[in-house]
Amino acid sequence: MTDQAVDTDGVTLSGNASTESHFLGRTRELKELRADIERAGLDTLSGRKAPRARVLLIAGRPGSGRTALAEELVRQVADRYRDGVLRARLSEPDGSPVPIERTARELLTALELPAPPGARDDDLAEALRTALADRRVLLLLDDAATAEQVDALLPDTAECLVVAVSHGPLTGIADVRPCTLGGLDTKSAVELLSGHTGSVRVTVDPRAAEGLVEECQAQPAALMLAGGWLASRPKAAVADFAKQLHAEGDDGRPLSQVFRLAYASLPSTPARMLRLLSLAPAGLVDPHTASALAGCSVDGAHTTLDDFVALGLLRSTGSLLPQYEVPGCLHPLLKALAETQDRPAELQLARARMLERTVRLLQSCRAITETDSPAAREKLVGMPRSLRFPNPRAAADWLTVRRPALLASVRLAVADGELDTLARRLMSQLVKAMVAHFGTRAAAPDLYEVHRLVLDVAERRRLPREKAAALLNLGDLDAQTGRTAEALVRYRAALDAGRQANDLYATGRAMESVGGAHQELGDYDRAADWFGRALAERLARGEREDVARLYGRIAAAHTYAGGYGEAQRNWRAAVAGYRKNGDVAAQARALSELARVQEYAGRPEESLRTCQEAVEWARRAEDVRLQAALQLRLADTLEHLGDPTAARLHRGAAERMLGEELPESDPEPEQGANACEIRSTSAED
Repeated sequence: MTDQAVDTDGVTLSGNASTESHFLGRTRELKELRADIERAGLDTLSGRKAPRARVLLIAGRPGSGRTALAEELVRQVADRYRDGVLRARLSEPDGSPVPIERTARELLTALELPAPPGARDDDLAEALRTALADRRVLLLLDDAATAEQVDALLPDTAECLVVAVSHGPLTGIADVRPCTLGGLDTKSAVELLSGHTGSVRVTVDPRAAEGLVEECQAQPAALMLAGGWLASRPKAAVADFAKQLHAEGDDGRPLSQVFRLAYASLPSTPARMLRLLSLAPAGLVDPHTASALAGCSVDGAHTTLDDFVALGLLRSTGSLLPQYEVPGCLHPLLKALAETQDRPAELQLARARMLERTVRLLQSCRAITETDSPAAREKLVGMPRSLRFPNPRAAADWLTVRRPALLASVRLAVADGELDTLARRLMSQLVKAMVAHFGTRAAAPDLYEVHRLVLDVAERRRLPREKAAALLNLGDLDAQTGRTAEALVRYRAALDAGRQANDLYATGRAMESVGGAHQELGDYDRAADWFGRALAERLARGEREDVARLYGRIAAAHTYAGGYGEAQRNWRAAVAGYRKNGDVAAQARALSELARVQEYAGRPEESLRTCQEAVEWARRAEDVRLQAALQLRLADTLEHLGDPTAARLHRGAAERMLGEELPESDPEPEQGANACEIRSTSAED
């Protein structure tokens, strides 16, 4: 590793095994930083136990090699921290702070710990601190924008070490140990330059090399760009570039001077692509992104991106798929060029092309999983070859690698405000692709963020139908993570939006979801009332399948409330509905629940007859597990009626059906296990 900024996006968790690296200079700084780790803190000197982790600060301007120094320090001391190294970047490419909630969530995910979707910043930060309290971890926080970001993530144990990288001081964090970077020493700077140009040109004119180092103020990023310029021109002398740089004038910012020379040497087409890369979400670029921005072929974009890496203008992220990162120190320079050399309409068009390409890739990513769908196969065949994935695994890998950029694309599209139609399509396809490849539960944290953004757009554009869908999806995610009261608020708001849009589906599902939330909160009378309202709408529209299911939900609410008479009446209505629909399995389950309620109501003879009928329907449905459960219920009922011999026969039959010995009593079904308790999902996704 050379002394250059190696910014990372997102969070990774690595073990203690160190890898060989080549690092130039910073010997004094490394020695001081390692000494600071051992030095006693203020709390120790005062006789108190250190309450929090030690914080080492590496401060310097972008391009000074601050991240590379932090990575080298981490490499040297990582073996002291048995639980590994955690990394997070705390600023976006444009310098805006990354929300604490997002960073804490990513760190918890790296630790393989739950991070409930929709949880508040404070809760996630507290969960992270709790998780780190009994660990010995080295935490690298790169590009910290504010002291508050670092403070919220500090482990409450002296066993951990935090290495923070920032532009300036982190005022407000106690006992922080700062290390402020300037330029490299001359010997290391010349060695860095010769690593790009080759040793011959430096050896034949060492004074020119030292002069170039002085012009660049020994800043690593500037030297790398200078080295890339010289490497692309084997016949140019070091003195030639030094003269051109000197002619640029001294504005006190060597990086911008060197960058202007490097940019001016590019042909017009690559130069345009380079400045448009400032639009890349999260600073992450792949050949498709560059192709869409510049309006060129994917292969041509790939070649140009590799050329930019050789020139020091981009970095390869080293991921499974071709992906590059715009260095944080160059992002503002590229952005300024784009704003001055391209018209706003051209930038907006480039951004729209990029989002449209992303939408089509997400469509392809999802369609490759629908192997049994003729429509999906036809859609794939109609797509250009460059947009198709060879198999579902390749699509899943792409989705995983591009996930940070895809989420950033959604945030930028929503923040733009002028591309709401594309933003809505992008969010819809991203949700579908994530669910198809990762599943709803695994993708829930990302889905929550996307649905919140959908809600933002819907409210801004006054789209009540989309607002209702977003609120329903957010409510479902809140309910799944135990925030039932918050879910109830979402569902009521979704009902209002659905009524405003005259969306019958949304209003019906919102009513049912309100009832489900009341049931979860233990307010069974209100739950039954809301299920009844939803039932009335389904009856009016003749939706027989939903009618039967809602009778079951009303019956379940009355059962929980102890209203066994109403429960029996509604279960019988559910049974009749399933019989009319020809749903044999659901009819058997509804009869099973009716038998349970009859038993609760003190009517064992009726329960026995109903259970025997349910067994027959379960046999017709070929539902072995339900048959076994019903046989166990029959056994319990027969024991209550004083017939232990028949009870043993039914229990033995259940054991033979499942091939293993079952408990002697039929346990209560888990919440949601009943077929009548399944919550429908929104078609708006």
